[in-house]
Amino acid sequence: MGRIFEVRKSSMFARWDKMAKNFTRIGKEIVIAVKASGPDPNSNAALRRCFQNARSVGMPKDRVEAAIKRAQGKELINYDEILYEGYAPHGVAILVETATDNHVRTVANVKSHFTKGHGAMGNSGSVAFQFNKLGVFKLNPEGLNAEDLELELIDFGLQELGEGTGENGEDILVIRCGFTDFGNMQSALEEKKLNPISAELEWLPTVTVPLTDEQAEDVSKLIDRLEQDEDVQKVFHNMV
Repeated sequence: MGRIFEVRKSSMFARWDKMAKNFTRIGKEIVIAVKASGPDPNSNAALRRCFQNARSVGMPKDRVEAAIKRAQGKELINYDEILYEGYAPHGVAILVETATDNHVRTVANVKSHFTKGHGAMGNSGSVAFQFNKLGVFKLNPEGLNAEDLELELIDFGLQELGEGTGENGEDILVIRCGFTDFGNMQSALEEKKLNPISAELEWLPTVTVPLTDEQAEDVSKLIDRLEQDEDVQKVFHNMV
């Protein structure tokens, strides 16, 4: 086990704006999960993942419950998950995950963000081939034997386990598995009574672009524009 590869952190917006954005993002994920597989977390792995991530960002219980009620209400908003692709300045590949109730608005906004950020929006498939979609679980390493855990999780689809750094510089353990093994890995961790700090599906780059700090600032400005859009859930890139 070694230090796990991480792309350069790029989020720039303020703490309270980020918190509100996370609450909105997870609220949409809850609606999508409940609509797909019902409100019972015992039979809905995606909803359990949402609950884990809601706890990790301090999302109030009443907001979680409100999202579940919205998903079951008569005036349900249907969110479609759409992936947009493009390039930022300096040849950096960008993937933009969205959840939207208005395709026309979202594609127009995303295209505008790329243009104003001196990038270019691409066609479907123009960028995604440079990434792998993986399940990523982040754990508090305290009290864990990483080598033993690695051996125990191999049969559940483990691809990589290593040390990483959290958003506040704290040490974490990062577990990565294939997209199709996400549910198996989630169940394995639950059986071991391990509660992840977060459990996400992420696009991780297979090809990276090294940048200077000045170049990275150019790219981060575009990512910041995208992340603050109300329809954007997550933004992935390949700059290091």
